[in-house]
Amino acid sequence: MLLALTHIISPNLGKCELTHRERQPIDLALATRQHAAYCDTLRFHGLEVIELDVNRDYADSVFVEDTAVVVDELAVMANPGASSRQGEVINMEPVLAKYRPIARIQPPAILDGGDVLQVGKQIFVGLSSRTDQAGVGALADILKPFGYDVTPIAVTGSLHLKSAITAVDNETLLANPDWFDPSPFASFRIIPVAKEEPWAANALRLDDTIYLAAGFPKTAEILARQGYTVRTVDISELQKAEAGLTCSSLIFKKSR
Repeated sequence: MLLALTHIISPNLGKCELTHRERQPIDLALATRQHAAYCDTLRFHGLEVIELDVNRDYADSVFVEDTAVVVDELAVMANPGASSRQGEVINMEPVLAKYRPIARIQPPAILDGGDVLQVGKQIFVGLSSRTDQAGVGALADILKPFGYDVTPIAVTGSLHLKSAITAVDNETLLANPDWFDPSPFASFRIIPVAKEEPWAANALRLDDTIYLAAGFPKTAEILARQGYTVRTVDISELQKAEAGLTCSSLIFKKSR
């Protein structure tokens, strides 16, 4: 069974970190309803959803993906590049310790989980404002004994790598190639997002369904023409906090 760890919306969400978006007022009540619908979508696909409340005071705590990298063998606790988020990891570690042995990205190295794209045993890690070369190297050292191949990717136009590229199957990636160096992905088929929808590349794959955030109809049509079943989830309020669909959950096999 797949497990999805999510986190409640913080009452401080309006004070979230922003890098590429201008600050807008966030409707907390609507954000909470949208997040509930997101969790229901995960349950619809048979995932066990555990909604946490361990980082209520942290503005960005709903974005649990950034706190760790979870593979079959262990959970690697991140060291987020935004200092305001580093305390989240402390409270997430005992939660993840219930399911995996723990390793840690040690400071001064920084790494956000949102910069980590896993496709099988290949791990691509974005070099961004939130993840540095030391963080990539530390993750590579931790995962090498388990047979993972870690590749750094230069990110230029988005907060995280997974804002710019995600997997829609094991051979195919949905991407905005203007925001990262595509050369390390030569062995994959890349489907570009619609030019007028640059934020559409963050897709969430659940079973045989590809979920996009609502508001990207042209990219949804591109995927549908390629034979994918595409559905949407409205996360408009969380998008004001620079969110994509993947960042609000940590999804992994429940092995314990």
